[in-house]
Amino acid sequence: MESTRVQLCGRLTVTVGDRRLERELPGRQGRLLLGYLMLNRLRTMARVEVVEAIWPDGHDGGLAPLLSKLRRVVELDGLRVNADWVDVEAAREALHRSESALALGDPHGAWAPAQVAMFTTARQFLSGEEAPWIDEERRSLARTHLAALEAYAAAALGIGGTELAAAVRVGRKLVELEPYRESGYRLLIEALEREGNGAEAILVYEALRTKLREDLGITPSEQTQETYRRLLH
Repeated sequence: MESTRVQLCGRLTVTVGDRRLERELPGRQGRLLLGYLMLNRLRTMARVEVVEAIWPDGHDGGLAPLLSKLRRVVELDGLRVNADWVDVEAAREALHRSESALALGDPHGAWAPAQVAMFTTARQFLSGEEAPWIDEERRSLARTHLAALEAYAAAALGIGGTELAAAVRVGRKLVELEPYRESGYRLLIEALEREGNGAEAILVYEALRTKLREDLGITPSEQTQETYRRLLH
């Protein structure tokens, strides 16, 4: 049986064997239906739920004929799409592998899967489409992206050497994306210090301390302060 691969982040693609079939999907509603079924294929769904996802305004355009057209592109088992690889599933699984490797003290084992998760989730889920469930998934993938950035930075920091520059670059990205997320600052501070840029690392800590005090009236966490104390010593 030919393998089926579906990419939902960035440009939607459907590959069955060596054939690209996304252009055979039945229009916008076909794309939405495929996306929703793929996103929820590991759980049981009622038809009314799928109808509400595709036609949130209540104007049911006909689920049965739409499913019939979708079956010409991908294999369906009821409301479940039979696929061998889905990018959002692969990204989350890769992040899990990366974080597990880091927990075991294996930065080399964490490096590659962190990149898989990072690059996949950097692309917009179902680009060009809008729906409440799409917005929810985009928020979820944004959180996955931040976790993947952290995993990659931690892996690069653990590997050291020429990877320190990547740790610094991703650390800066984390601080830019989430200016109140202290874990990103800690990674950046440690990477800068390992590069020999201790003074710049101190400036990063002071920028965080000032921001937290002026915006929220709080001080950095004990974990962040301990990172700063190690830096000074």
